[in-house]
Formats: sequence, C-alpha cells, structure tokens
Amino acid sequence: MIAVLRNRLAHGNERQLQLLLAGFLLGNLIAVILSAYWTTPREKPVPVHYTYATYAAANGVKLHAMRTAPDNIELKHIVTNVTATADYGINGGFFWNGDLLSIAVVNGKPLKGEPHDYGSGWYNIDYPKGTLVWDEVTRSFSVQVALEAGELKMTDPKRYWAQGGVSMSLGAEERWIEQAKKEDMPAFDEPRLRSGAVFDRQQNLWLLVSDKPCTVEQFRRAVLETIAPGRLVDGIFLDGDGSSQMQNGQVRLKGDSREVYQMLALKSK
Repeated sequence: MIAVLRNRLAHGNERQLQLLLAGFLLGNLIAVILSAYWTTPREKPVPVHYTYATYAAANGVKLHAMRTAPDNIELKHIVTNVTATADYGINGGFFWNGDLLSIAVVNGKPLKGEPHDYGSGWYNIDYPKGTLVWDEVTRSFSVQVALEAGELKMTDPKRYWAQGGVSMSLGAEERWIEQAKKEDMPAFDEPRLRSGAVFDRQQNLWLLVSDKPCTVEQFRRAVLETIAPGRLVDGIFLDGDGSSQMQNGQVRLKGDSREVYQMLALKSK
C-alpha cells in the first residue's frame, strides 16, 4: 500500500497523497489502541454496600448518617459497645439489665430466647411502640405501633425483620409529640445523644446518630430537614444517650462507652 502511494506521489498528486498516507497511518494507530483497550483485563467495580455522610441542620444538630439497603441489615444480640464489635452498624432498641425492652425479631424469632419470653426481643415492654418492619415479600417498610411481635402485619411471617423503638411520625406534624409521649419516649425535653432509623421512598434505610446532646424535637427536626428532603417517609427513634453508637469505615461513635445488647449490623461492609 505504501509503495503504491509513493508511486502515485511521483505523478504529481503530492498533497492529496500525503493526506491519504496520513489517514492510513492514523487508522492503523487507532486500530492498535482499540485492540489494546478491549484485550486488557479490567477490574470489576467494587460494590458499594453503604454510604456515610454528615448533615448539619439549621438548629445546630449534626447527624452522622449511614445509608444502606434493607436486605443488608442483620439484627444482632450483642453484649458490648458497638465499636467493640467487628461489625458496621448502629445501636438498636431499649434494654435494661441485659433484657431487650424493644421488639427485635427476624423471621418470627426474637434475638434472645423464644417467642413470648420476657426480654427476648419479642415485646416492646410496657407500652405499644413504633416498630420498623421490613417486609421482604412486598419490598417495603412500615412503622407499626405494637406491644408484641405477634401483632405485627407482614406478608410472610418467615420473611421479615422488625426493630422496635419509638415512633417518629414523620408525616404527622400535628400529633407526633402526643404519640411519642404515649410511647414513653425517654428524656423528651432533655439534651441527650439521639439515634434513629428512617426510610425514604426508594426504601433506602438511613441509620442516624446525633453529634451532640439534643432534645427529641431538635433531633427529629434535623432529620426532616437534612435526610432525603422531600423523599423521607417515616422512621423510629432508637435508644439514646450513651447508647447512641455507630461504627463504619469512616467513624467510630462509642456514646459513653457503655455496653449495649442489640444492634442493626450490616451484612456486607
């Protein structure tokens, strides 16, 4: 090909043939580059199992927030600080002397002991309280006020998890205070560290811990303002004060270093 082009150059079409030669060489160069690109092994993208960020609200409360998929959550019974485990996640519901005082049930079985055992995770002790329920069949969250796991509604009792706490009532501004007090929300007007779990319209789960002590109202206001604005649906308050703990690859929040007895852990980090 090059010899032919040179022969034609000798007959006076020098400019035109120079362009043809340049085009020929450029085409070969592009072919070599593309061949190298398509034959070079490339790393598969690393799956992202959670995201972490902080969000500052106008009232001065900053939220530590982990977002993950509900299928990536495992409710666990622990006897230590969340930051002393090998897991990423957040503290769970309320407890006393090692007994679980909030519902913590997976596929119909409480985390500690058997159904109907006191302190097993079968009951929201003393009062019906807001319970976050993930229905694996319908792929949807709900917050249900219940005294025990047997009252919860789901499609298949073998395919769900439920975490008790106190209702945030994010879509009920006119009655959320009354409902939270009815559910015996601790230290309602006192500055305490706070934690919670909320979900958005895409059924993402957000695990939240405040950066400093605040009231229930201040924490809830910060959640509404900063977490998935316009897309947030509902959620629950989890245990607070020194029990507000979180661990992931970016932060370790140990509360007041106390032991807690239940957590929401990530299956995959």
